[in-house]
Amino acid sequence: ILNGVTFLHKNWIFHRDLKPANIMVTSQGVVKIGDLGLARKFNNPLQSLYTGDKVVVTIWYRAPELLLGTRHYTPAVDLWAVGCILAELLSLRPIFKGEEVRIDMNNKKSVPFQKNQFQKIIDILGMPNTKTWPSLNKYPEFATFSSQLTQSPNSGQSNLVSWYKMIGGSNKQCLELLKGLLEYDPEIRLTAENALIHRYFMELPKVNDNAFEGLNFRYPNRRIYTDDNDIVSNQPAVSAAAVAAAAAAANQGGNANAGNSGYKRVGDDVNASHSRKKRG
Repeated sequence: ILNGVTFLHKNWIFHRDLKPANIMVTSQGVVKIGDLGLARKFNNPLQSLYTGDKVVVTIWYRAPELLLGTRHYTPAVDLWAVGCILAELLSLRPIFKGEEVRIDMNNKKSVPFQKNQFQKIIDILGMPNTKTWPSLNKYPEFATFSSQLTQSPNSGQSNLVSWYKMIGGSNKQCLELLKGLLEYDPEIRLTAENALIHRYFMELPKVNDNAFEGLNFRYPNRRIYTDDNDIVSNQPAVSAAAVAAAAAAANQGGNANAGNSGYKRVGDDVNASHSRKKRG
């Protein structure tokens, strides 16, 4: 994922909707980033990013500066989303699973403050302040943020270490990488390039390009789930029926098609796990 994000950013493009449902893996274990419907060039845009799309990034993976209503943001929003994806791969559930306040269609100029989502972030990362995030009080939604949100039980201190231990995490370098990606201040948040050379990726055994390296079984077929949280874009969309037909064709035949190049969404495992729990 970081290789793909680095490539995008080096070419002056940010994705703006990274989430497990948009990460795919081929049958050969090659990770691919999909759905660039919200991707934009950031070196010389034709219009301001906020004018074109007031809401970007699916709510659970939306960076705090976006939640605070920033009009000008950087590729750091993608790295926050990568941090959320890493946390979800570790715990098999979204780390910041807030409830989204929908935009009032009769007042399209106004984007509501996502109080519940920001509170979910505070509960794990603690309350941000101007000492650790100097530009915090300059964001449009700072006044609303200050009046509506409350301190988490840990009195403003990060609870990320406790969360990491609770999910069974033990690798210290993985935790440090997660901290760097989930940094409140976008100015000091890890870049994709810096994340790639993090000590976590230098440890043995080193990360392989094949996501299935070391696995002695073929990834099973999965039921296709629809994602109802996609942000509406002005870009042409592929119909759900076409996606379902393509996925069914790619997965047809079970083991007989072990060499096919069909994609599997990373989020499918999490959705399947949740489905089983609900049935149980």
